[in-house]
Amino acid sequence: MHPVSHHVARMPNYRRTRVPGGTYFFTVNLLDRRRRLLVEQIGLLREAFRETRRARPFDLLAIVVLPDHLHCVWRLPEGDADNANRWAQIKSHVSRRLPKQEPCSRKRISRRERGLWQRRYWEHVIRDEEDLRRHVDYVHLNPVKHGHVSRACDWPYSSFRRWAARGVYSWEWTGE
Repeated sequence: MHPVSHHVARMPNYRRTRVPGGTYFFTVNLLDRRRRLLVEQIGLLREAFRETRRARPFDLLAIVVLPDHLHCVWRLPEGDADNANRWAQIKSHVSRRLPKQEPCSRKRISRRERGLWQRRYWEHVIRDEEDLRRHVDYVHLNPVKHGHVSRACDWPYSSFRRWAARGVYSWEWTGE
């Protein structure tokens, strides 16, 4: 064993599938899952999405914002596979506009990071129409799953109503 090998921290090897023009499902979490920040600051989050879409366009197909996490499905422009910078811009927009009230680790402070967001996010490349349908259903059913409402149409921070207005869902849909 090399004498300093026990001091060398290995970086995780996160591999993301990059599909230019692809459709993706995401889960993004607050670091402190007990907070209700995302619904308390829904206007700021909407502004972050608008500004990011203006600078780096994408089609937001479905979204649900819960108190401590969000799920969404978006489609990138042809030839573009850059999800990471879009998420960095959204998270940064929100973080820069909120007063610093959260505890922050030394590591995050040294990296000049806030303690609002989990660093990573879950990403899934949508494979086909059936996979898209399942993920859009999952997005819209999430507030029911977490016990916030009994019907998807009753959750105000979701694209469900837009989909129901187009006739994709009935207004009473609960995923059953």
